[in-house]
Formats: sequence, C-alpha cells, structure tokens
Amino acid sequence: MTARPPAASDPLWVFGYGSLMWNPGFDYEERVPGKLIGAHRSLCVKSVHWRGTPEKPGLVLGLDRGGACVGVAFRIAAAQAEVTLAYLREREQVTNIYHEAVRRVWLKDGSERAVPAVVFLVDRGHAQYSGRLTAEERLHLIRQGHGIGGPNADYVLATARHLAELGIRDEELRWLVERL
Repeated sequence: MTARPPAASDPLWVFGYGSLMWNPGFDYEERVPGKLIGAHRSLCVKSVHWRGTPEKPGLVLGLDRGGACVGVAFRIAAAQAEVTLAYLREREQVTNIYHEAVRRVWLKDGSERAVPAVVFLVDRGHAQYSGRLTAEERLHLIRQGHGIGGPNADYVLATARHLAELGIRDEELRWLVERL
C-alpha cells in the first residue's frame, strides 16, 4: 500500500528506525524521537544493493511485524512532501522489499502527540526477507556485505552508535557490535 501524500497544506511525517535516523537525505523542519507500535526494528533484509551484492548480500534493518520500535519522526514542510516521498521511494524501494504505509507514531517530546507518519514495513513474502536467521548467520552476512553504500559493518556500527546516543538499547545490535 502506498502512502498518500498529505494535503497541500499539511506537513509530512516520516518515521526512521535505521539509517534514516542518522542519514535522512532530505530536509526537515523537526526531528523528534517517536514510537511506532505494531512493528519492531530487525536485521531481517538481505541487502543486494546498498550494503551488499546479489553474490555477497549484506543485511539491513527492516520494520517487522509485532512489538514496538523507538526511532525518529521527521516533520517535512508541506511544500517538500512530494519531493521527499519520491526520494524515499527511490532510496527504500530499490527491490520493493517494503510496503509503504502510514501508521500512527507517538512523539516522545513530552507532548504525547500521535502523528500519521510514512513507514516502510518489510514484506515477509519477499525473497530478501531473512527474519529467521541465527545470530551467527546475521554476523556472517554483515561481515561479507559491501555495496554501493559501503561496508555493511559501517551501517550496523553507525546505527548502533546513533541508537546509543538516543538512549535506545538494542540487544541484537549490541551483540553484533561486540563482534564486528
């Protein structure tokens, strides 16, 4: 399902849970910690483009169903909504591994506001979905992965570092960082 752009006068909210948190690639007016309920951050997507190749895939984060995820909500000016969505679709949908959707994200800025935000949810039926790997299999893919975005290990380390700066503990990433 593709997210509908907001009305011309409404800002666009985007939820980042991985590299979008530390490398959004678009202009925004506000950056606020946020919580999505109903999906969790997981290294569950074989990367054959940004952080790997078809011959030597890497592994990147996806929003997998169940649980909750704390990340970052970005508010984009209404005038930039269409160009931002086009950019995100080009960046996130290289192989169509994600379902683009709008979900409620609770802002963790003291306001307790909930905003409709664009999210990219992993498609469990896609060939790149890898949500059932062991920790050692994940580590192997991350060590071997290197795509046009650079080494897969750099992606994991940068994401873990950013989550720590936000005060977010992710045990899966912590375990991997200790071994990278």
